[in-house]
Amino acid sequence: MTLPHSPGNVGEPRPPQAVEVHRLEHYQEEEQKEERQHSLHMGSSIQRRTYRSSDEEYRFSSADYALAAALALTASSETSREAKLRRQTSTVELEERGQKRVGFGNDWERTEVAFLRTRQLLRQRRDRKMLRQRTEEKIREAKELRELCSGRGPWFWMPLRSHAVWENTTVLLICTVRASPPPQVTWYKNNVRIDPRLFPAGKYRITNNYGLLTLEIRRCTTEDAGTYTVMVKNIYGQASSFAKVLVQTYMGKDAGFDSEIFKRLMFGPNVEFASVLKPVFAREKEPFSLSCLFSEDVLDAEKNIQWFQDGRLLRSSEHRQSFYANRQASLKVSCAYKEDEGLYMVQVPSPFGPREQSTYVFVRDAAAEKQGAPGSPLNVQCLDVNRDCLLLTWTPPSDSRSSPISSYSIEWCQGESEQWVLCHEAPGGTCRCPIQGLMEGQSYRFRVRAINKAGRSLPSKASEPIVMGDHVEAHKKTEIAFDLGNKITISTDDFEDFVVIPSPPTNVHAVEIREAYALLGWDEPSPRGKSPLTYSLEKSVIGSGTWEAINLETPVKSPRFALLDLEKGKSYVFRVRAMNQYGMSDPSEPSEPIVLRGKPATLPPPTQVQAFRDTQTSVSLIWNPVKEGPELLGYYIYSREAGSSEWQTVNNKPIHGNKFSIPGLRTGKEYEFCVRSVSEAGVGESSAATEPIRVKQALATPSAPYDFTLLNCGKNDMVIGWKLPKRCGGGKILGYFLDQHDSEELDWHPINQQLVPTRVCKVSNLCQGHFYEFRARAANWAGVGELSAPSNLFECKEWTMPQPGPPYDVRASEICATSLMLHWEPPMYTGAGPVTGYHISVQEEGSEQWKSITPGPISGTHLRVSDLQTGKTYLFQVQAVNSAGAGKPSMPTDPILLEDKPDAQEIEVGVDEEGFIYLAFEAPEAPDSLEFQWSKDYKGPPDPQRVRIEEGENKSKVILKEPDLEDLGVYSVVVTDADEDISASHTLTEEELNKLKKLSHEIRNPVIKLISGWNVEVLEQGEVRLWLEVEKLSPAAELHLIFNEKEIFSSPDRRINFDREKGLVEVIIQVLTEDDKGSYTAQLQDGKAKNQITLALVDDDFDRLLRKADAKRRDWKRKQGPYFEEFLRWKITEDCQVLLTCKVTNTKKETLFQWFFQKNELPDGQYDTQTGAGLFCIEEMSKEDQGVYRAVVSDDRGEDDTILDLTGEALDAIFTELGRISALSATPLKIQGTEEGIRIFSKVKYFNVEYMKTTWFHKEKRLETGDRVRAGTTLNEIWLHILDPKDSDKGKYILEIAAGNKVQQLSADLSGQAFDDAMAEHQRLKAAAIIEKNRAKVVRGLPDVATIMEDKTLCLTCVISGDPAPEISWLKNDQPVTFLDRYHMEVKGTEVTITIEKVNVEDSGRYGVFVKNKYGSETGQVTIGVFKHGEEPQEMKKM
Repeated sequence: MTLPHSPGNVGEPRPPQAVEVHRLEHYQEEEQKEERQHSLHMGSSIQRRTYRSSDEEYRFSSADYALAAALALTASSETSREAKLRRQTSTVELEERGQKRVGFGNDWERTEVAFLRTRQLLRQRRDRKMLRQRTEEKIREAKELRELCSGRGPWFWMPLRSHAVWENTTVLLICTVRASPPPQVTWYKNNVRIDPRLFPAGKYRITNNYGLLTLEIRRCTTEDAGTYTVMVKNIYGQASSFAKVLVQTYMGKDAGFDSEIFKRLMFGPNVEFASVLKPVFAREKEPFSLSCLFSEDVLDAEKNIQWFQDGRLLRSSEHRQSFYANRQASLKVSCAYKEDEGLYMVQVPSPFGPREQSTYVFVRDAAAEKQGAPGSPLNVQCLDVNRDCLLLTWTPPSDSRSSPISSYSIEWCQGESEQWVLCHEAPGGTCRCPIQGLMEGQSYRFRVRAINKAGRSLPSKASEPIVMGDHVEAHKKTEIAFDLGNKITISTDDFEDFVVIPSPPTNVHAVEIREAYALLGWDEPSPRGKSPLTYSLEKSVIGSGTWEAINLETPVKSPRFALLDLEKGKSYVFRVRAMNQYGMSDPSEPSEPIVLRGKPATLPPPTQVQAFRDTQTSVSLIWNPVKEGPELLGYYIYSREAGSSEWQTVNNKPIHGNKFSIPGLRTGKEYEFCVRSVSEAGVGESSAATEPIRVKQALATPSAPYDFTLLNCGKNDMVIGWKLPKRCGGGKILGYFLDQHDSEELDWHPINQQLVPTRVCKVSNLCQGHFYEFRARAANWAGVGELSAPSNLFECKEWTMPQPGPPYDVRASEICATSLMLHWEPPMYTGAGPVTGYHISVQEEGSEQWKSITPGPISGTHLRVSDLQTGKTYLFQVQAVNSAGAGKPSMPTDPILLEDKPDAQEIEVGVDEEGFIYLAFEAPEAPDSLEFQWSKDYKGPPDPQRVRIEEGENKSKVILKEPDLEDLGVYSVVVTDADEDISASHTLTEEELNKLKKLSHEIRNPVIKLISGWNVEVLEQGEVRLWLEVEKLSPAAELHLIFNEKEIFSSPDRRINFDREKGLVEVIIQVLTEDDKGSYTAQLQDGKAKNQITLALVDDDFDRLLRKADAKRRDWKRKQGPYFEEFLRWKITEDCQVLLTCKVTNTKKETLFQWFFQKNELPDGQYDTQTGAGLFCIEEMSKEDQGVYRAVVSDDRGEDDTILDLTGEALDAIFTELGRISALSATPLKIQGTEEGIRIFSKVKYFNVEYMKTTWFHKEKRLETGDRVRAGTTLNEIWLHILDPKDSDKGKYILEIAAGNKVQQLSADLSGQAFDDAMAEHQRLKAAAIIEKNRAKVVRGLPDVATIMEDKTLCLTCVISGDPAPEISWLKNDQPVTFLDRYHMEVKGTEVTITIEKVNVEDSGRYGVFVKNKYGSETGQVTIGVFKHGEEPQEMKKM
């Protein structure tokens, strides 16, 4: 009876140990059964449908039916032994899973007893069945053993299992067969029998070890994929098993979920980086960009390509954009700030996981506005934002430059206005400052400048915009959703009670105490009421007993306030009052005493700063971190070249952690480093500088050798060669460890216990006919490197072919854009005869065709290959040739990319300090244990009898002992054990050798270099200076001065100076005399260097020098008193005035200046005492002004004069210049009518007949003076008078003025209206002239005034004219005179006389003669005065 049970049933449950044992046995049986069934199903007992469509029929072979029968027998036996036990155990499990009814009272006890009895019964039954099962199993095994010992057909106890392997790996197919007698085993591939002899040596390896059958397939290729079948057969029958082998390639050509095709379809293309991100050194305020190239197009690049900075995903923004085009991704920053410095990483997805690259971007300081000003701060952040205040923090700059930072200026900007206003200045010892007085709801941005003695820095990057508000306000509000999307916002203020006067604030405390401020905080009163609150503060100095209100410009709205005016050293307590619209609360409880702190100290520097080699251009730095505190912001790193005193900033943004890789260093240079801690107190002291470290590749173990080749083979030995590891680990390869493996054995065996120093090894004690494979490890000072992949299988069979073996160690050097040098070693096996040449072939990467480079064999073991294409990649191989033909080709070279290396070193050729000719090569990027291999004409090392090789730090030098023609040729050098090609060559020609030998001779027989030979100068006082200049000399240099074959020394009359630092030799002769005539020789010696320079002062050279020295001496004496700074000279003004000018200097008040002409003083000369200028003006120059002019200046100190001779050529020059200026000043021709005809004239400022010539032309014909044409000049006018003009006189008139070489032409057109106007004027003037000629007039005779004594007779006579004869009358005081008694008038022709006899006083008055005819009249007047005897009348006095 099955008793259902529940958690509440009664009775004791089964012990958990028994249940667990039962379940464990059951699971073990189930697993054994499933494994057997799975192994049968995965084997080839039943042929699977592979690569068949659903329409194909299933066909079974006889082997398949035999396996099916074996499966059926196994299944039936399993049923007979296990089915009963399974039914019994399932009964127990059903009882455990059944439900039990719950009973009460005695029913529960009976149920428990029944349950215990049933459980005991089941346990005994299970034990009996287990014993029976074990007995039956032993009987079955004994029966099977007897059957196996007797004869039976083969059957597979463990069938073959299918495999999926990668290309170039080894696969092992294993199965177990049982048969008696042992069966015959045959292997098939795709139903074709496998015969190892028909395949490459060692390809297949078949073994049969007491029923354990194995097929080993080595170095699988895609051709090895297929169905492999093993057929076993004996006299009782046969059986077969098969398995499929799937060979997957890295190109994804085969099917399968692991193939690349499947992954590309599922995950996209396999994107790899085709370029490397390099460090970027940007500058503040300038743009920079990062870019990388991918091997494939990136699908959905905008989404899949991600850029990170310091682990933070970057998004496109206004100043940072990411781009993707043509398989290139780039990140461009338009304006760099220090905050943009950091580790940048680009990430792209790939089927094999994300691919990523990273590099560091450094942002250097921009040039300061003022030299010496510090760098700008960074990382400006706003903390603890309240309604009207916040806390601003920033990071100090790495470089304070000329002086420490004294303070920081803080500027703010409201919104996006870009109007920055200075709001605060913080001391230099802190990088945080409270900002108060802000407006609630207003947006602000902040920036900071650092200040030192030199000035202020550029502004930092502005902080992110911050909106002022209560940061607690958001926590007071709660949103409740209701009714399908609607929300209700509830604030805790809504539950506040109605409070009229607020309660006092609580918990008044110091939030932060610094050197310059204390930040006070408190809690709002509770209850606070619904009205807005403001706060007032009070302070008290401990011990004073009084409270003082803190005056505030604006009310405090936030429970924060910065106290900026506290005195250092005093202890304060504070309390706060809350205020609303109804009033003010009581004061709060006082705060704890608050005292300003001292100036914060910077953090100590890190310790144990160590530098390690990293790459060719970087160094890795590590240090013990400072004990981190809340103020540690990071570290600044500084570097300098060894020997330099100036530290350079490495990073401008503090780095976290305690290690950093410093890129951008110069390979081969030595550097020192130090680290400084950064905190809010500033940048700390520098750590101790590291030991100088040379920038080079870090030492590591080498990579694996590769490309093994068989160079020679004997009966029991082989010669194996291989290629140098691609990575030598930065050190010399010390040798190799080799292993060998016989294809007939399972284990590898070492070949050598000591390192093999070369890449060729002879392996002995081999078995003839066996196949062997090899592998190797390279070793350097860092240790033993990676294990290489196994080589191909080589058969140990003696070579007897007539052709030579393969050359080896084919390598390229001197690789450039279009050529390279190819080297190789001759084959070790020469065949039937000696090697007569070599064939060289080339293959372009991507092609499978080998092309011959040379038309025929070449004899040497090197060849320069030229005319290749830049940017292409090539492979090369070499074949040796003998009389039997071409032998085996060498192992091809690695792919070689042809390009010029920008930093490739060349062989330097020169002459050293000792005069030796050398060829030197420097390789700063080479490994530590580098070796330079020199060769001459590529035939081996240079002859040690002719050269000497010196090694230095990363440098090697070949020195020619005795240079000769035998040393001509090509010198090449190769650096060994380098990861990249480091090589160069130089062809030493005869022309170059001759130049070097000449330079060597000059060095071994040095001559002091002459910069300037003997120079002769006359000094201001008439001294003569002889000097020469040579190169800089040492303090031990000597001078011997020889004059006329006699050494001279310095004396008062002849000073000798020798400045070795400047290389200057000078001789100063005070007064040059005839005794100083001769030759001067300077003999110089400085160590081995010598030189001799001679100066000859004789004959005319000496005489000229003597005159010049005397003149200088006189001139110097002249200048001791007043003297002429500018001598007399003439100049002509535009008004044709001749000015004589000079200038005097060194004058004083008593100095006298005089002008003389022909030894006569000129009083009209001018002199300006202020400027010292003298001036004499000749208004109109003429012959009378020619002569000698002299100006003299004198005082008690002396006298000086200057003379100007204005005669001869000088006078001609003046007149010529006057003529030129005058000709240029000629006015345009004017036409004027006259009473005689028409006059054409031009005004000039000056005219001189001797130096100026005029010619008139009419209608291009020269005019000559005649009856009707007259030409003439005056001092300022040139004219042509046409008398009695006619119509024939019309036309164009030209005046040609010649003054020296200057010719000026003026023209006027006398025709048309001009001619008519001139003729009208001529007629008018002619008529007026006739009238004037015939008019009655008084010609002469009457004086103006006449006096006469009383009683005398007065006679007045005048001459008159006129035609017809005029009428004559006299007037007295304008009244007609009556000629009676004493008055008489007499007319004789043209003379008219009036006589007054016995004149008296009454006769005094104004008399006039009036003449008149038909053409006009005129009056002549005279005043007559009559005076008495002895006195003059009063009227005459008045007159």
